[in-house]
Amino acid sequence: MQLEDYFTVLTPDDIRLKGTRIGIESILYEYIYRARTAEEIFQIYPSLTLEQVYATILYYLHHQEAVGQYLTDWIEFGEQMRTEQRQNPSPARLRFQQLKASQQAIVFHEPEVSV
Repeated sequence: MQLEDYFTVLTPDDIRLKGTRIGIESILYEYIYRARTAEEIFQIYPSLTLEQVYATILYYLHHQEAVGQYLTDWIEFGEQMRTEQRQNPSPARLRFQQLKASQQAIVFHEPEVSV
């Protein structure tokens, strides 16, 4: 089996482990940024095999420059989406914020107990 056979390239910015909906960025983020071992990553993603986790790490090691850029783009896209969501919250998010604010505005007074 070739290393590339472990992956499905949906688009240049969406590479997944074959037969799953898990992108290589999920595995590699844990490996690179959280310094997790392949065995620890395998515990996080029980739908994967340990072989798939190792294949993803090996793929990264063989293509560090391209995959490094892939990860950088993924992280930047995520940050951009979070910024847009904060600036333009959904109606559900606005409602949640209103409920939270109203709950925080309520002051609870415990009745005094005479002894």
